[in-house]
Amino acid sequence: MASATEEVPTAVFALRDRHGQVGLAFTDRHGGTSGGPFASLNLTDATGDDPADVRGNLDLLRTTLGEPPLRLALMRQVHGADVHVLDGSADAGEVPVADALVTTLADVALVVRVADCVPVLLADERAGVVGAAHAGRPGLVAGIVPATLSAMRELGAERIRAWVGPHVCGSCYEVPEQMRAEVSAVVPEAHARTSWGTPGLDIGAGVTAQLVAAGVQLSDTGTGSRPGSGCTLEDDDLFSYRRQGRRSGRMAGVVWRRP
Repeated sequence: MASATEEVPTAVFALRDRHGQVGLAFTDRHGGTSGGPFASLNLTDATGDDPADVRGNLDLLRTTLGEPPLRLALMRQVHGADVHVLDGSADAGEVPVADALVTTLADVALVVRVADCVPVLLADERAGVVGAAHAGRPGLVAGIVPATLSAMRELGAERIRAWVGPHVCGSCYEVPEQMRAEVSAVVPEAHARTSWGTPGLDIGAGVTAQLVAAGVQLSDTGTGSRPGSGCTLEDDDLFSYRRQGRRSGRMAGVVWRRP
């Protein structure tokens, strides 16, 4: 417990922005009610946190966005390339197995949860289409980002803008040489070397390359976090699976559009 003289972090968002009628945010780990390794704004109960705390944190996220009532659309992410399209027909309360969500519905906030993987938020304001994708190493290779863009374009998106959130950097993400070779064979831009000279992967660079190749406009998110390195492993204000292990919490990227 923090003493009276200690500064207690109260932030909720690492980044929050608006582009016309599109709103978006990336959370940090502060401002919630979870304890222990999940302190404090953990947004998943899949790694051992108290489900009641997680529900409270999700409610806090929704209300802190400060928008008209938003329904949070969640997904059970499995490091694949499946995209779920929310059309309102049978989505209330549904948590699909997918690694991306897209919709034309207004006032529905798409949520992607991460702790080192790359959260990608996407929008075409004019067409009224938004998307959120979870790009880890397997998803990058499987093509979750191109699949999400394809699904958005099928809904009428043409001029898509992207925001890439906090993730582990290539200087910190150490992998076996064979794994680096396999990923780099599919996405060469992901090839990296750690700061200590071993094989690494830069999933963020790979995602960015896929977005640029698809003609998507990238929006500057700065470091992707509050002042610090911007790397989830290096920044204690962010959750990190590689730093904390299996009992790490999860942050979120959130995107929605208003009518």
